[in-house]
Amino acid sequence: MVLNITDAASLQIKEMLKEEEDQANARLRFGVKGGGCSGLSYSLGFDYEVNKELDLEEEINGIPVTIFKQDIPVIEGTVIDFKQNMMGGGFTIENPNAIVSCGCGSSFKAKEREGTPENC
Repeated sequence: MVLNITDAASLQIKEMLKEEEDQANARLRFGVKGGGCSGLSYSLGFDYEVNKELDLEEEINGIPVTIFKQDIPVIEGTVIDFKQNMMGGGFTIENPNAIVSCGCGSSFKAKEREGTPENC
């Protein structure tokens, strides 16, 4: 499994999925994109389309997940969690491939690995 979703994050994502118009076809899409103060930033949201050639499809904790195959080298082993505190709650992302993260936790720089996309 490329990605791990904790029980707390799973519950939160399932609640959010209930608000999607097309619940039956909604999928969690997780990946990275260029940008942020450390070079890469995480992308987390709902999507309805899967490209069989470019995307990996998994079911994690009962959640249909789509991951762009090109992102796998920099996110493999990542854990998505949801933490609640007095100020509210939010998702946290622990990526074992990140060597530098920004203070907000949404941007990172990945370890140099064979197979890492050139635009990373």
